[in-house]
Amino acid sequence: MAALVRHPNELLRFDFKRESRSAPARAGDLAFRRFCTPRLSERRSSDHDLLTARARFHLRAAQWVRVATAAGEVQAYVLDPETARGPASSVLVVHGWTGEASFMAVIAEQIRRAGFRAVLFDCPAHGLSAGRRASLMDCSRAVLTVAETLGPIRFAVAHSMGCLAALLAGEGKPPLARAYPFERYVLISSPNRFSEVTQEFGRGLKLTRPAQRAYERQLERIAHRTIGEFTGARLLAATARPALLLHDREDREVSFRNAEEIAAACPLAELQASEGFGHRKILYAPPAVRAAVAYLTRP
Repeated sequence: MAALVRHPNELLRFDFKRESRSAPARAGDLAFRRFCTPRLSERRSSDHDLLTARARFHLRAAQWVRVATAAGEVQAYVLDPETARGPASSVLVVHGWTGEASFMAVIAEQIRRAGFRAVLFDCPAHGLSAGRRASLMDCSRAVLTVAETLGPIRFAVAHSMGCLAALLAGEGKPPLARAYPFERYVLISSPNRFSEVTQEFGRGLKLTRPAQRAYERQLERIAHRTIGEFTGARLLAATARPALLLHDREDREVSFRNAEEIAAACPLAELQASEGFGHRKILYAPPAVRAAVAYLTRP
């Protein structure tokens, strides 16, 4: 019998290739646990702590609020405008996997300056929120809870995997209790096929096919849908809401093809391409920020 994995860091040293041959079910279960532990992600930069310390400086003027969710308390931030567009003119800003709200501070500040009330939060197990592990479904439940607690919210602006979390909340199908009626979305660097995310992760761990299937079944169990059905295009279409897709042609983490697929499948979606910013710098790129704000202020 394989040794027990008692600490999250042990998952970094675990031999998934060997274990997936002898005990694929166990390897799949541990792969699922590692996938749901943001701080173990290979996409998290080595200077993550330094970057977050700098980024949080930009939220010093925000109102800091703790919000209770099904996955534990999350840290939320509210930026009030100097001149509001109206009592219900609030925008929920959702960060991506391994990130935190402070990474969205630049775009949130421009949203505030445009007269909107910007609401940000650290997803479960991210930033200053509670927990070590979280699934995408935990993040989508947090989107719904924060929107209902600190709303009403009109629009959602999200980045990367945060786009899927926001769309899941807008769709509202089980395991979520209900949908949140966002009027419009700005989706930045959004993935389309969740299966590509899981397959890339499995290849990185060198999972065998049975272990990969065991890992994906765990995700399907909590999502109440198959991996193949889990796409950004399906979720956006289910909301029946318009969206602006902002995506960089040089994005190496989520290829530009993802945005093209979503736009092709959703008549209410608009695609605006950029070049030279990649997956993360697009959040600070003036053309992308201006496009997002212009879309939100459009009548």
